[in-house]
Amino acid sequence: MSSRSSGSGGSSSGGGTGATVPLAVLLRREVATERTAAERPELQTGLFSQAKKGEDFTFLKPECERVPGVPSSSFSAFGLFDGHNGNGAAIYTKENLLNNVLSAVPADLNREDWLAALPRALVAAFVKTDKDFQTKARSSGTTVSFVIIDGLIITVASVGDSRCVLEAEGSIYHLSSDHRFDENKEEVDRVTESGGDVGRLNVVGGAEIGPLRCWPGGLCLSRSIGDQDVGEFIVPVPLVKQVKLSTAGGRLIIASDGVWDALSPEAAFNCSRELPPEPAAEQIVKTAVQSKGLRDDTTCIVVDIIAEKSNSSMPLPKKQPGIGVFKNMFRKKTSSDSSSHADREYMDPDIVEEIFEDECALLSRRLVPNFIFIAKYCKN
Repeated sequence: MSSRSSGSGGSSSGGGTGATVPLAVLLRREVATERTAAERPELQTGLFSQAKKGEDFTFLKPECERVPGVPSSSFSAFGLFDGHNGNGAAIYTKENLLNNVLSAVPADLNREDWLAALPRALVAAFVKTDKDFQTKARSSGTTVSFVIIDGLIITVASVGDSRCVLEAEGSIYHLSSDHRFDENKEEVDRVTESGGDVGRLNVVGGAEIGPLRCWPGGLCLSRSIGDQDVGEFIVPVPLVKQVKLSTAGGRLIIASDGVWDALSPEAAFNCSRELPPEPAAEQIVKTAVQSKGLRDDTTCIVVDIIAEKSNSSMPLPKKQPGIGVFKNMFRKKTSSDSSSHADREYMDPDIVEEIFEDECALLSRRLVPNFIFIAKYCKN
């Protein structure tokens, strides 16, 4: 039966018998339609890389489905894998991590439950990927920055020193952590309290040089996938952050340390602000290389999240200080909560709608291959 809206007097026009629809119902329908559109923003992506060792690998899959053939289960996934001591771990993780995430979540969950389960599924997937890679008997390792975008919800899991940074309405947010010992006192404490040794390389005469490393093995990262030959204290458990954007959208930069060793997050956003994602990624990489030289593989992924109702198709608007798009749902972070000076400098907890954050140190040592895998490692 077709429906008609009522006239100003509340009765239907003419002599027909069509049912009237109250104005409040029509307004609710319109709001629901707008909410659905806003919750499925448009994504625009860009990628650029300059190789030195050929150990950086990327994963860009804007169209994924949790349930094949069901469009309502769609999401997007992006990953950056910066390998070391060979590319085996980076390639293996790129090829298997997403499948391990999906395997850790029941396929019949609705969207709300899927998003609630996703942070722990990412932890489970990182640990499983690492455990499975150990059977390959390879010595390589990799950093991972893995991003899943479902509507306006961004979930990031990371190990190592590749970074994911968000700019939204003039504010910058770190969605990952730097797991280099030099940058992360909490990780130094975790390793030493578990029985590991963290120090610099000793040379003839007793002088110490280079970055802080974990011994035995000498790796300067506290968390990675792979690296089974560098000791049990280098673990694959990621920092996981899940936040919700407003309908204003934002821009993500996912980049390897070749970028972040040369550019601050502000410099990366500023040098690319007037550019769409593809040339923005190129500009960021070229600016980093121009600053420090091509000392390492230098890779950048740019993702613009554009709400349906906004008029922006990027470039991003000029930065306006003091405007935020998030609200803290749980608690304020004190400076002691943050894992590095950079995190404290760029994250303002008062304007972040933080749905989930955990960097569980419950698993303080790397699992061995014959360990019976259990999915739950985190606690709120």
